[in-house]
Amino acid sequence: MGIAFYIAAAIAVISTVMVITRYNIMHALLYLIVSLLSVAVILYIYGAPFVAVLEIIVYAGAIMVLIIFFVMMLNLGGPSAAQEKAWLQPRIWIVPALFCLVLLGELVYLILQTRQPETGMVVVDPKAVGIALFGPYMLAVELTGMLLMAGIVGAYHLGRQKQKILHRFLENKAT
Repeated sequence: MGIAFYIAAAIAVISTVMVITRYNIMHALLYLIVSLLSVAVILYIYGAPFVAVLEIIVYAGAIMVLIIFFVMMLNLGGPSAAQEKAWLQPRIWIVPALFCLVLLGELVYLILQTRQPETGMVVVDPKAVGIALFGPYMLAVELTGMLLMAGIVGAYHLGRQKQKILHRFLENKAT
């Protein structure tokens, strides 16, 4: 384990602590993306480039976009639109962007190295991962998908604003 591991691990720990301590959900999501990217760098260091790419595509890409979409969908209205505009200030993006630049530089350095992985490591190709996911682990994959869908539907129903509905006979008495 070289200095690259310690840099990526430090960024992962710092950004994860920032996720836990942020009051603003969008700030926490930015730091969560940085944390997931640093875990991908650590996976690449350990000789698992395919899993590192899956980490970036699935977690830092698709799931974070989905979470951001639902956060923005649940905060509809005038005051929340002004708050979202305030969230897009450049000062909010400086620290996560700096972390991402350090991780990018570290990843480029690691890719350009011609060092062979340590002995005892087995390279797993994408076909083997696919066969495992849709073979013995298919039930776990399907249950995870259903759990994510139930969480999204539950978050939507809990977070939506309830409108006051008057019965048509009560409307005349209210005026």
